[in-house]
Amino acid sequence: MAGMKQIGFFSEENILSQLSSMGDPLEKVSKAVDFEMFRPTLNNAFQKESSGIGGRPAWDCVLMFKILLLQQWYSIADDRTEYMINDRLSFQRFLGLSKVPDAKTIWLFRENLTKSALYEKLFRKFAWRMEKQGVITRKGSIIDVSFVDAPRQRNTREENTVIKAGAGADLWKDDLHKRRQKDIDARWAKKNNETHYGYKDHVKVDRDSKMIVTYSVTDASVHDSREVIRLLDKKDRKVNLDSAYVGDALHQAIRQKCPKVKLIVNEKGYRNKPLTEEQKVNNREKSRVRARVEHVFGHMAKSFGGISVRAIGIVRAQCQIAFKNLAYNLQRYECLLRLGLVSRTVMLRVKSA
Repeated sequence: MAGMKQIGFFSEENILSQLSSMGDPLEKVSKAVDFEMFRPTLNNAFQKESSGIGGRPAWDCVLMFKILLLQQWYSIADDRTEYMINDRLSFQRFLGLSKVPDAKTIWLFRENLTKSALYEKLFRKFAWRMEKQGVITRKGSIIDVSFVDAPRQRNTREENTVIKAGAGADLWKDDLHKRRQKDIDARWAKKNNETHYGYKDHVKVDRDSKMIVTYSVTDASVHDSREVIRLLDKKDRKVNLDSAYVGDALHQAIRQKCPKVKLIVNEKGYRNKPLTEEQKVNNREKSRVRARVEHVFGHMAKSFGGISVRAIGIVRAQCQIAFKNLAYNLQRYECLLRLGLVSRTVMLRVKSA
């Protein structure tokens, strides 16, 4: 079009330089994290036997891994991801490429990760590195839960009754295309007059670093206290819990697994037995610590465009939630480094370990 200047190589350099001066978050993460640490784990799952000469070479597994992180940080679906990588220089710089995989390739890579359950190893690998280097201190932990909304289903009452009874696999056998779009694992739940459909992300957060140490995924109807035993381990010495985790039986089960743990639990009021003023004061003190886990979910909700998944079924939801938790940890590590709360020496040891 007449009058329009063509963007050339030097123009791209100028744009990237300007993005850097404005604080490109992707560039910050790239400088803080050596993504090559994930390559051995990815290679173990995606190694293929040589098919001889010819054929298109496979996409680099670390590159594809970073694309899945982009999807969590910017809340974008596969088709939109392909477009935005082509459109945004900051994405291209983060990925280190000019040629872009298509949406189908991105979907297939995530499907392979899901089937292999490799996402759990990737999350644990970074959390282990952070603990080994002292970023995750384990001086205290906070356990909490967030709803993870999934695409809402439009089923009949009869269909919902069958799904709730656990027999959803028997539905829509005469229409496989429809069956593939039906989530028979997600559930409805209501809390504080808000209705949610989907899953729950149960997390244990390190008190000092605010990094997620471990997590568990359930449907939205599972009570918060059901997963607490799974999240705890013998390294736990002090754990903050809210009033959803009250009960002598639960506390006894926790101490059977972690005999030395100190439980700090917000007390719960009842209809005929409201909290005393002293209990309210104690709860406020406990909540000052517990607020740190709310910062984790708050960051996800604000920076990630909400806490949700684009997935059908709990198996795919587990993969996406694992990446969401890992994506948060990577950004949190970069933040700790930038604020001087983690030394650069630690960063170099993490890269070389």
